[in-house]
Amino acid sequence: MSLLESLNQDMKQAMRNKEKQKLSVIRMVKASLQNEAIKLGKDNLSEEEELTVLARELKQRKDSLREFKEAGRDDLVENLTVELDVLQAYMPEQLSAEELEQIVIETIAEVKATSKKEMGKVMGALMPKVKGKADGTEVNKLVQKHLS
Repeated sequence: MSLLESLNQDMKQAMRNKEKQKLSVIRMVKASLQNEAIKLGKDNLSEEEELTVLARELKQRKDSLREFKEAGRDDLVENLTVELDVLQAYMPEQLSAEELEQIVIETIAEVKATSKKEMGKVMGALMPKVKGKADGTEVNKLVQKHLS
């Protein structure tokens, strides 16, 4: 089942259950997916493109969550936490720290990188492998750790 079909099904269920916040998040994700399709001039997005949109939405909320926590806006933190939970349900299973570290080590060996100067080359090869399955910030930290 595609992401859009899954979203439509969950949207109907959220309507039936009168889950306003979940419904709102699903509608927003659907709108983001449709906007991306229009921007790319396509009728349907590929699974990878859908993941990119989902990851972008998730990242925006995580950034906002961090800022709201720093500002002491507990009311907004609560709402964003619910939104993050809803979005996370549509993401693929995240890689464990060990799996991620193994992929980082293999990719560094693949591109024969030896110094931090080659970080861009490593990240370019690595990110498509872990797209949607790991946080880019964590990946970046691991690559820096192994290249130093």
